Amino acid sequence: MKRLTFLTLAALAACGTPQEQCISRNTRDLRTVDRLIAESEGNLQRGYAYESVTVYEDYWTHCPMPRPPAGEPPPKPRMCLDERPVTEQRPKAIDLNEEARKLASLKEKRKSLVRQAEAVIAQCKAQYPE
Repeated sequence: MKRLTFLTLAALAACGTPQEQCISRNTRDLRTVDRLIAESEGNLQRGYAYESVTVYEDYWTHCPMPRPPAGEPPPKPRMCLDERPVTEQRPKAIDLNEEARKLASLKEKRKSLVRQAEAVIAQCKAQYPE
């Protein structure tokens, strides 16, 4: 699912105008901080965080079969036990005071990134007018 989302976003980014690509490329840190702020606010509202844990579950699948030599019949299909990774979201206890400090720090960082982004956006608009 993550790969599909990434590929979709990559395709959309590739289709953007040069101005949009310039803005997107130069405001990546701001988007990351915005995502972290939203995550931190959610953690404070819930009172706990989520952590991603990858577990492996067993499943039955068809075994790959070697090609028979010419003239021999193909071997009968067999089933094999295999594993696949599954990512789960699990609740995790957090220090709410530390989370509040982290949120305040992220909001301060966002202010400075917004100031930087305004200059970059103006420069991108001047360099690539639409």
